[in-house]
Amino acid sequence: MINKRLLIKNLLAHNDESSFYDKKRKIDLGSKEGKAKFLKHICALSNSNPANNSYIVIGVEDETNEINGVDFFDDSKIQNLVNAYLTNAPLINYENVAFPNLPPDKVVGLVTIRPNGKITQLRKNIWKYWGGSIFLRDGSISMPKDFDIEIKDVNSEIVQAIENNAKNNIELTLDGVIDFINHRHKDLESHYKVFKELFVVCWAGTTKKVKGNTFYSRVDIELINEQVRLFYSALDEVSISFSEDEFKIVEYVHLGLNNQFKYYPLEELTIQFKENGGHHIESELVFEPPQFNKKTLHHIYNTNNALIEKLKKNIPLIASEEKDLANLPATYLICFLNDFTEAKSKLFEAKPLLKNYNSQIYQSYKETIRILRKVKYN
Repeated sequence: MINKRLLIKNLLAHNDESSFYDKKRKIDLGSKEGKAKFLKHICALSNSNPANNSYIVIGVEDETNEINGVDFFDDSKIQNLVNAYLTNAPLINYENVAFPNLPPDKVVGLVTIRPNGKITQLRKNIWKYWGGSIFLRDGSISMPKDFDIEIKDVNSEIVQAIENNAKNNIELTLDGVIDFINHRHKDLESHYKVFKELFVVCWAGTTKKVKGNTFYSRVDIELINEQVRLFYSALDEVSISFSEDEFKIVEYVHLGLNNQFKYYPLEELTIQFKENGGHHIESELVFEPPQFNKKTLHHIYNTNNALIEKLKKNIPLIASEEKDLANLPATYLICFLNDFTEAKSKLFEAKPLLKNYNSQIYQSYKETIRILRKVKYN
């Protein structure tokens, strides 16, 4: 069982980027260019390491190795993107790794690329890369190569040594539990559960009981053995249930219009713990988009567009407009889910304006984009 925080430290300490590991300040999967560059690196690392894992560390400054972190990213459908664009796509896993020096809403992203022993190539065109292109790592750079290439195993011993040095132990596990409960979440109600005498899951949040059911907000859930965050949100609410073999999280989103709001189940994530010391995570989108009166939505959509224009021109907002602006990310999402196709591009257009205007509204924007991304990939 590998402690992912320790693995990242070992990768950063090993040397600069190489043929089995890359580091990025951030990735952008919301644009064609960002997707293309991500796929290029996945392709190159997979081809350069046919017999061992490869890694991409996200949230690290390239020149200084300083760990600044990125937003929590829980897109469980990222494998779908890779499968859609790559032939002989490797299995990949994106994990959110907690670091104690980072703010509560920041993590380090770790992409693990599993070996498949086959030549991976682009299946179709994306951005400036042609379908059929093959990439390999040339030192720290992902480079296009000819079709007639030979893949060689040159990194297995090095990668195995790094992974062995990152193995978990009792001290690291206990330190992680104590840090989670006593330091990071000392102001919240915290719990832990041990599975199969090996795995420890900790969770914390503000509790609320509704009709006999307990819901958590300001939620943080972490698999302590691996220092991996399973869920993090400052806004959404979740329900938690568990048995001796599994831990289940159901995420809800709070949507509505005109002060009539309701919690809608968004995604169900289940972690199954096995007797052989392994675990398996499955997620299922259970969201049924709420439908609203089209006439009402037209009014809200036009109001949102007018607010965006005011922000562009630096025109002050009155109190009622401030309230509408606070709801703008969520109402644009509702419009999009009710077949206002342009609402998505309007929401993206609003990003820099909301970021500069109000940090809380911008946080709501990021949560809305996270929901939109999940719905899109399904």
